[in-house]
Order: sequence, then structure tokens, then C-alpha cells
Amino acid sequence: MKVITRRDFLKISGVTVAGLTLSQLGFDLTPAQLYAAELRTELRIKGAKETPTICCYCSVGCGILVSTDKKGKVINAEGDPDHPISEGALCAKGASSYQIAVNDNRLQKVNYRAPYSNKWKEVSWEWALDKIAANIKKSRDKSFTEKNTDGKVVNRTNGIASVGSAALDNEECWLYQKLLRSLGLVYIEHQARI
Repeated sequence: MKVITRRDFLKISGVTVAGLTLSQLGFDLTPAQLYAAELRTELRIKGAKETPTICCYCSVGCGILVSTDKKGKVINAEGDPDHPISEGALCAKGASSYQIAVNDNRLQKVNYRAPYSNKWKEVSWEWALDKIAANIKKSRDKSFTEKNTDGKVVNRTNGIASVGSAALDNEECWLYQKLLRSLGLVYIEHQARI
């Protein structure tokens, strides 16, 4: 015969009182018999293409699964349970990453404000990319150094610097590094190291 200690008695009494109190408040303590499969509703991501990606907000690099329909429209974003870093967990910003692609307030056109102007104007993507390329070339040409003071060939530009994104994977970082080095940049930093 097992002897009930004072501690066991208090535990049993507390659980009993809590259960009776909850049942009087209208909570049904019987096991639920309804399952999602019995609801006969289809998931909105049924038939969607899942694409694994990385969260763009910080240097942790949590995994996200983005679901797109047949037209390529984003219909869902959630944590990737197979990702080795986050194992499906996301912070509040990562969990709201769906709104990056699906948001009525998101700008759809390029806005440009000229130097010393106080007004924005809409421009085309082609114009904006040409303007960015022209500014990079102008800065590179202005600050390009072919040889240092010792006469050694250095082929570098000191007028442009880069701070990369921690949301890039190794392959993207490699390509980005190659682009910057081909321009002659030496001031290259990465967000995860700052």
C-alpha cells in the first residue's frame, strides 16, 4: 500500500480544484475529437510551389518557405522546419516577411529625387539603372588609382565602399565579391562582421 505524502496530497488537491473551477467556467475538459482533416476545407497552399529562402532582416539567416501559386504570386511564407539554423522558428519580423511581397502600401514604381530638389518624381526602371551605373562609373573614374606611390600596379578605387548583406548565401556573396573586386573596390565590409 502506497503512502500519500503531504506534498502528494496538496498536488492532487490543487489539480482537482483547478479542474472543477475550469469546468464551472464553461471549459469543456473532454478531449477534442475534431481534426483538421475532418473539416473538409482545402489548404490555401495546396498545389503551390514551395521555394526555400533566407530571411532578409538580420544576420542569423533563418530559413523561410515561400509558397507561390501557378502565376508566381506569393500566397504564403512560413518558417522552414528543415533549416539547420532556425528549425522552422521565426521572429516577429521574419514571420511577417509575407508582407514584403504582398502589401498594398509597397511602392511599385521607382521614385527619384534630384540633388537639391524637394520633390520626388516617378522614373522608369531602365532610367534608374542607367543612372546608378553612370554614378558608379563617375565615382570610380574620379577616384581610380592605377599605381601607388611606389609605382606598383594596384588598380583600385578609394571612392566607393560596400557593406554587404548578411541575408546572402555563400554563392551570392562570392558573386557580389567578384563584382566589387572587378570594379577595383578595396573597402568591402559585411553586415555580419560589423
